[in-house]
Amino acid sequence: MVTFLTLQRFIYKQIFKMAGAGLLNKVLKTFLGSKTDRDLKELSPIIEETNAVYTQLTSLSNDELRAKTTAFKTKIKEYTKETEDKINALKDKIENDNSLSIHDKENIYNEIDELDKKVLEQIEEVLLEIQAEAFAVIKETSRRFAENKTIEVTATQMDRNIAAERDSVEIDGDKAIYHNTWLAAGAEVTWAMVHYDVQLIGGSVLHQGKVAEMQTGEGKTLVGTLPVYLNALAGRGIHLVTVNNYLAKRDSEWMAPIFEFHGMTVDCIDKHEPNSPERRQAYLADITYGTNNEFGFDYLRDNMARSPEDLVQRKHHYAIVDEVDSVLIDDARTPLIISGPTPKGDKHEFHELKPRVEKLVAEQKKFATEALTEAKKLLSPLIKGEKISKEDQEKGGLALLRAHRAFPKNKALIKFLSEHGIKAMLQKTENYHMQDQNKEMPKADEPLLFVVDEKSNSVELSEKGIDLITGAGEDTKFFVMPDIGSEVAEIEKSTDSETEKLARKERVIQDYSVKAERIHTINQLLKAYAMFEIDVEYVVMDNKVKIVDEQTGRIMDGRRYSDGLHQAIEAKENVKVEAATQTYATVTLQNYFRMYHKLSGMTGTAETESQELWDIYELDVVIIPTNRPITRDDRQDLVYKTKREKYTAVIDEIVTLVNQKRPVLVGTTSVEISELLGRMLKMKGINHNVLNAKLHQREAEVVAGAGQAGAVTIATNMAGRGTDIKLGEGVIEAGGLAIIGTERHDSRRVDRQLRGRAGRQGDPGSSQFFVSLEDDLMRLFNSERIIKLMDRMGLEEGEVIQHSMVTKSIERAQKKVEENNFGIRKRLLEYDDIMNSQREVVYTKRRNALHGERLGVEISNMIYDVCEDIVNDAQAHGDFDDYKIELIRLLSIQNPFKEKEFFEGNPQELIEELHDLALTHYQKKSVLIAQMAYPVIKDVYENQGAQYENILVPITDGHKVLNVSTPLEKTYQNECKELIKSTEKNVILAMIDEDWKEHLREMDELKQSVQSAVYEQKDPLLIYKFEAFKLFNSSLLKINKEVASFLMKCSLPQPKEGSPEIETKEAQAPQKSEISNLQTSRPDNYAAPQQQGATPQQAEKPKPQPIRVEKKVGRNELCPCGSGKKFKQCHGK
Repeated sequence: MVTFLTLQRFIYKQIFKMAGAGLLNKVLKTFLGSKTDRDLKELSPIIEETNAVYTQLTSLSNDELRAKTTAFKTKIKEYTKETEDKINALKDKIENDNSLSIHDKENIYNEIDELDKKVLEQIEEVLLEIQAEAFAVIKETSRRFAENKTIEVTATQMDRNIAAERDSVEIDGDKAIYHNTWLAAGAEVTWAMVHYDVQLIGGSVLHQGKVAEMQTGEGKTLVGTLPVYLNALAGRGIHLVTVNNYLAKRDSEWMAPIFEFHGMTVDCIDKHEPNSPERRQAYLADITYGTNNEFGFDYLRDNMARSPEDLVQRKHHYAIVDEVDSVLIDDARTPLIISGPTPKGDKHEFHELKPRVEKLVAEQKKFATEALTEAKKLLSPLIKGEKISKEDQEKGGLALLRAHRAFPKNKALIKFLSEHGIKAMLQKTENYHMQDQNKEMPKADEPLLFVVDEKSNSVELSEKGIDLITGAGEDTKFFVMPDIGSEVAEIEKSTDSETEKLARKERVIQDYSVKAERIHTINQLLKAYAMFEIDVEYVVMDNKVKIVDEQTGRIMDGRRYSDGLHQAIEAKENVKVEAATQTYATVTLQNYFRMYHKLSGMTGTAETESQELWDIYELDVVIIPTNRPITRDDRQDLVYKTKREKYTAVIDEIVTLVNQKRPVLVGTTSVEISELLGRMLKMKGINHNVLNAKLHQREAEVVAGAGQAGAVTIATNMAGRGTDIKLGEGVIEAGGLAIIGTERHDSRRVDRQLRGRAGRQGDPGSSQFFVSLEDDLMRLFNSERIIKLMDRMGLEEGEVIQHSMVTKSIERAQKKVEENNFGIRKRLLEYDDIMNSQREVVYTKRRNALHGERLGVEISNMIYDVCEDIVNDAQAHGDFDDYKIELIRLLSIQNPFKEKEFFEGNPQELIEELHDLALTHYQKKSVLIAQMAYPVIKDVYENQGAQYENILVPITDGHKVLNVSTPLEKTYQNECKELIKSTEKNVILAMIDEDWKEHLREMDELKQSVQSAVYEQKDPLLIYKFEAFKLFNSSLLKINKEVASFLMKCSLPQPKEGSPEIETKEAQAPQKSEISNLQTSRPDNYAAPQQQGATPQQAEKPKPQPIRVEKKVGRNELCPCGSGKKFKQCHGK
């Protein structure tokens, strides 16, 4: 009898004998099932559990159904009460127990942090327990709204507040009547949705902190209501993140009544001004909608606030990201930047160097044309299938490679590469020159002025190019980076004096800095001319260069290419070159969203990026089955030889489909192609609409009519993500919406988004992609196997190939692009991870100071770091006198050690003794200041207490004067302890803000300067990490020294009379204008690490608002809340 173990061994042996990973995966799938099957098996019980409760809820009254929410909240509070009570007791102990030492407080704070984590774990436990019942409550609520025009419940105060603002709720005595029709984004909507079984699975996936991939039309917005309601029960705030403010406002108004019915508050941050009380209130709502940008910018603004009252965000608890792949993949490396003016920000060399680059580009174009002509002459027999000599083959291949590396986007070159055998010849020649680590490539590049590498998105200036742009009579090394190492070594060997050596070194460093900036400007101008095309990567509108999003096809207002590339394009297009700015605060979306306790997302296309989502965010992707089987006919790609043939075939296909009375959506990858197809259709007399970045104002109007019979819509990627095309009368019978893709996009997700517009919820439809060998994707990443196959088949002009192998090859090419893009993103994110680790340290210090909770611990740590630096520096240099001076200068204390004892003693023991001495000195000084200030505070409070809430107290260290705002009553009651706390808080905030801003400027300069390391055969990232570490340590130490020095020396100003001077006037509210007037922007990191600054975000043109508005109540009319008062005396105050 064969044992199970024997059988298992046999199976494994057979598996490992099989060749190829693909076959191995198939075998494993056979025995273990696919990941999707395993996920669904694990998740399917939620359907049965939810539906079992759902059937029981139908018997409940509306009030009883609402009472379920209160019961859930009570259960959560009871479950976490014991731990919450412990936390509160520990906080009270810190606040009231004066016998606690700094170390005791630090231990208690650590214990509080651990208990906070325990509370979060307990919340997750109880939410899992009530999940099925909570889902059932929302499903039953949805059913009641869908099946009833009105729902009557006992009115609460919240119902009355809503009724005062909206028509959808009315008050009749002690009853509230909810209508199932309300306004969402100005349009009237009637609720008609009830959750499908597969949507329950989607909701469960989101609650688990995973990504739910749901096909287009499967109701992701409705799915979101399940985990949003469940997690909002904990009262810690749920953020639902959208990609634009229209969706944020629409979804918040569309879904709000379902949540409000259960007493949950809903708001949208995009409806309110930054730093406003209304926005703070929006964050205090149970459920908060908003765009990814605004969530990130509010985080940055909060970390620039000078008062706790200015903060708007709570702790980051749970976020659900809609279109998660767009936000967490495409925009992951996009830094959100708050910036302000920088000295000489309008100084640049783009206009001065532009004529040189234009000359360079013109000469290279001339050479590229000559090289292509030579290649055509030598390789023409290859096209006809004739024999060709080895010499002509080598010379022709080399000329072809040079033409390609000179200008790969040359249309004549692209057309020639589509001829028989030519693409294969280029790859063969390129492979020869790239072997042995590009050993032969310098010979190929020798006559070129610069080399363009499309795959790595780079342009490199050659020696010949440098000679050309160096003007007559100029220094021959005008565009050559100096070798600092050898020049400094030469200076050291010279017999000059130390002063002269120092001056010469400074001149060398200055020369290096100037040339680095000049070469950087040249490279960015070259990239702008050689790699960026107008109406493809960007458009020029309103005399400004605006980026077109490669994923959505929409204009990205306020977005700029980074690292000076945008300024180079502005110079190229002869528009105003915007001034550079200085970064005040910055964070990438990747690092912002990683701060949440729990993160999940939903999209229609995440499977292709599942590895990246897991590597960066630890988000698992779960594919949710469709409610109805997809009947869309996804056809194999049609491959043509040239673009001209392809576009002709596209037009013929459109004519055929229009005659069948089917609506057609034509997807293009650029504004240029959409306009070309529009002209071709016009010549054929076919009515059509064009939707691209230039015509985005008509988007809603065009999309509304795109599903009508015979309608033709030509669109860029704008018609992909988030576009819902409703089919008109007779369209389903005719075959549904027809999708025509005119080119494969670099990303498979974009193609899938376009396909997903058809075949929604089981509707018929079709999708067909037309491809040519001249397309960018086919040129750059198509495999040699397919090229040779096409050459063997002898593809003639006008002929077409359609085969599954070709389609799969194209998808493999797309995968190569995605892997390449991931590599770029990953490297750029490594830069930001360094910045993020520094940001976390500084912002934690800042938060502790702002809230005043851990000030004692923070100051103790700062003093310790200063002591450590003083001791280590003195022992390293053996300078005891300097050590004693530093102690007095920074800590205002006398040296307690003898010289021998200091140099022979254990450094750690010396540091700790110094720390205790300095801390004791500071505590005594604080008591003294409080005693000096108290008589004056007492006098002000007793005589003018009713007049002032806060009082300004000037504090000085003998050099600077800081006006400290402190609450008068509390300062009087605790005998000026609050004044000391306010002083500590203000000093730390002032020093951190000033030094952090300076550190960000230095980091921006570092990031730009290290890019020159490639010329020295060094890795810029490694140098950046090393230098950034040194910079940050230096910046932290500077903050610590400035804070410690000020606090150790500070006192009340002493006028001639000898009594402390305190301004007896009310402290004004902190000015918010400084932050609100700063610029917010999102530079695009397509090219390189983030730029030094960014220009202001362009204000969007106001869109025409719908006529439908919520109720307007006259001031003297009765308030709709049912209170019986006039509106002006109730909700109209």
